[in-house]
Amino acid sequence: MASLNVSSVLVVLFLTCGAVMATKENDQIVKENNCESKMGLPCVLETFTSIFNTGSISNKCCGELVVFGKVCHSALVKRTLENPLFKDLNPATIIAKSIQRWNNCLALIDSPSPST
Repeated sequence: MASLNVSSVLVVLFLTCGAVMATKENDQIVKENNCESKMGLPCVLETFTSIFNTGSISNKCCGELVVFGKVCHSALVKRTLENPLFKDLNPATIIAKSIQRWNNCLALIDSPSPST
C-alpha cells in the first residue's frame, strides 16, 4: 500500500511539477502532441512505476502506451528526469528501462493473437 501512495505522489509531481522543470524542447514536444491527456491515470501510474521503480506493465496499459506514442513517452520520461526530485536516479538506467518497456509493449501489441 505504501508503494502505491509513493507512486501516486510521484505521478502527481511528474504531471504538475514536470512542466516547470522541463527544457523547452521536451516541454514543447509534450504541448504540441497533447501528451498529458493521452493516457489514463491508472496506466500512467503503472507505466511510471515500472520505469522509475519496479514492476511490469499490463497488456491493457501496454495498449494505452503504444497509442500514447513513442514521442510522448520519450519526452515525458526525459522531462521527468530533469526534475530535481529524480536527481539521484541514473538517467542512462531509466532511459534504458523506458526503451525496454516501450519495445516490450510494442512487441506485445504487434504480435498476432493466438487463434481460438
